[in-house]
Amino acid sequence: MELSWLDIGLFLAFFAVTVGTSLYKSWREETGEDFFLASRGLYWPIIGISLIAANISTEHFVGMSGQGAGIAGMAVASYEWLAAITLVFVALFFLPKFLKSGIYTIPEYLEYRYNATARAIMAFYMVVIYVFVTISAVIYSGALTLHTIFGMKMTHAVWLIGGIAAFYATWGGLKAVAWADLFQGSALIIGGAITMVLGFNAVGGVGTFFEANADKLHVILPRDHAVIPWTALVIGLWIPNFYYWGLNQFIAQRTLAAKSLKQGQLGIIFAAFLKLLIPFIIIFPGIMAAQLYTDQLAATSDVAYPLLIRNLIPTGLKGFIFAAICGAVISSLASMLNSASTIFTMDLFKRHWKKDASGHSLVTMGRIMTLLFVGIGCLLAPQLGAERFKGIFNYIQEFQGFISPGILAAFAFGLIFKRTPASAGVTALLLNVPIYGFLLKYFGNIAFLNRIAITFGILILAMAIITKRSPLPQPKVLPTREHFDMKPAPSVIWLGTLVIAITITLYIIFW
Repeated sequence: MELSWLDIGLFLAFFAVTVGTSLYKSWREETGEDFFLASRGLYWPIIGISLIAANISTEHFVGMSGQGAGIAGMAVASYEWLAAITLVFVALFFLPKFLKSGIYTIPEYLEYRYNATARAIMAFYMVVIYVFVTISAVIYSGALTLHTIFGMKMTHAVWLIGGIAAFYATWGGLKAVAWADLFQGSALIIGGAITMVLGFNAVGGVGTFFEANADKLHVILPRDHAVIPWTALVIGLWIPNFYYWGLNQFIAQRTLAAKSLKQGQLGIIFAAFLKLLIPFIIIFPGIMAAQLYTDQLAATSDVAYPLLIRNLIPTGLKGFIFAAICGAVISSLASMLNSASTIFTMDLFKRHWKKDASGHSLVTMGRIMTLLFVGIGCLLAPQLGAERFKGIFNYIQEFQGFISPGILAAFAFGLIFKRTPASAGVTALLLNVPIYGFLLKYFGNIAFLNRIAITFGILILAMAIITKRSPLPQPKVLPTREHFDMKPAPSVIWLGTLVIAITITLYIIFW
């Protein structure tokens, strides 16, 4: 697909404004708190839109839309709608504890609750997953989109995406990323809505779409479904959701940078409302692509959304859609790079190798690791198109299963049972890998969300046995940050209730 001069102008103008604003807002980031946590000064609109921009990327436009076009259909919307409910609980229960302690990173909290070993294990896991799974997957899916739509060589697309994201993530840290997210998140939602409307027009209207795809518009699938059986909605899907939205550094980092608890909570609730819209602008177009281009999706459904854009977007809008797609992947990538470098710098470098590191040296190390991580991701990305990975969405979810049950078990059990000893938390973190690996190897026919649920159940049982035998004599006293506004948002409860009510209504409609 060729771009007109108008398209190219719109694309360049969008990125000039986005990158220029983000660099201007963050040009004097000197301390670790400035670089890694945006000087702890983010307000709720930026937090909310930044959460969505960080979350939604081309692994959604490629992977989730592809799942919608393939065997999952509308059922894959559960990742988004259950996430909305999850965010409400994160705002009410997780965020107050994290902000009160004044942590830089989520692994840091594990040291306060358990010990330094638990913190180091989680930090190591997250850096490995970020670099070898999520960062490389986002680069690959973005490059695949550019390759499919514009015919750009995969290698060129990989390094273009990685280079732009690394540029402003290295320059200004989280503040640069958050301000860029404000533009890119908005473009993402607007661009997705435009594509959806054009898709409805192409298939003959809303009524025709619902009639022709009635078999794909169900969120509840049989218990033997290979991807999202209804049983996974009971337990399995909640585990990666709570891990991702409550304990995943590149998501939580925005809320840790909130100016106050009120701003953080309102930002999370705002993101929850936006999550309710995502299936309509991502999954609906994937189903439309399956209806319009069945033959072209025979090899892989991952190209569903790119095909829709290539064939339906008119001249004059292509540049904007191109900018929205690039912005989506670059936004998520920059967020992951910033968070991976934050964890490495604060949880490993400063904690174990240079405890007296100055603010300047921490920022320098963060920038060096950002460049290193993007380099590794760009080298790995072209390999992810191999058939053995079964699609990029599946690749990301499967590998998250090696860490998410253990991390959630350690946090949740420790938060509920105050006398849980450090040995129980460390055991959960260490056992996760072999247990999930065993289930993956010998029970690979079980849906991965059910494997995650089984793993989580075994880890909780192990922690309960250890706690019963060796409870702490006294609950641990966690640190308290002084001079921070911990007044909750009065409206967060009724706004959260509204989110949950809308989610239930959507499930009833698409039952």
